[in-house]
Amino acid sequence: MDSSLLDENYWDERYKTQSKGWDIGYASPAIINYAAGSIAKDAAILIPGCGNAYEAKALLAMGFSQITLLDIAPTLVAKVKREFENNPNIQILCQDFFQHQGQYDYIIEQTFFCALDPSLRPSYVQQMHTLLKPQGILMGLLFKREFAQQGPPFGGDQTEYQQLFKSKFDILHLADSTNSIPQRQGNELFFELRKKLSTCPA
Repeated sequence: MDSSLLDENYWDERYKTQSKGWDIGYASPAIINYAAGSIAKDAAILIPGCGNAYEAKALLAMGFSQITLLDIAPTLVAKVKREFENNPNIQILCQDFFQHQGQYDYIIEQTFFCALDPSLRPSYVQQMHTLLKPQGILMGLLFKREFAQQGPPFGGDQTEYQQLFKSKFDILHLADSTNSIPQRQGNELFFELRKKLSTCPA
């Protein structure tokens, strides 16, 4: 698919018609368990392509206090803003991820990477590196499978992801997820990447 077609209008229509088929309806256990054990409650956290913000709801309930949500779909962002109205611990922006500016301790990946045309993956890696503070962490889940239909979602495999991230990040963990939701068992990789201070090719 031409990446230019996956624009604001495309995603806004998907949310208007509630046709984003990989929305699981709740926060991913793998991400929430990691956050509970590894992320400080006052860490600056970005969730790009936040969708219905299930992870954010869970993090707020756990006491996290600096969460930024980003999505390109105006209909979705308006809905999420209503849900979190007057909550000082969360900021919600309707913005293209590749235009966003900020500095974060952690960025959480949950079905954003798979929503982007694969031609944008090198730009995704560069932007993630730019948005993270020194030693900042990009973590979350990636599909470990290809999809028969034309995406999104778009899949991939562990070798591909290693090659993609290794110049900008130290790969602390990239392996089969041990606590995926039942319908994704065996088809997800859990990853934890630390921003490299030096980005010389490996």
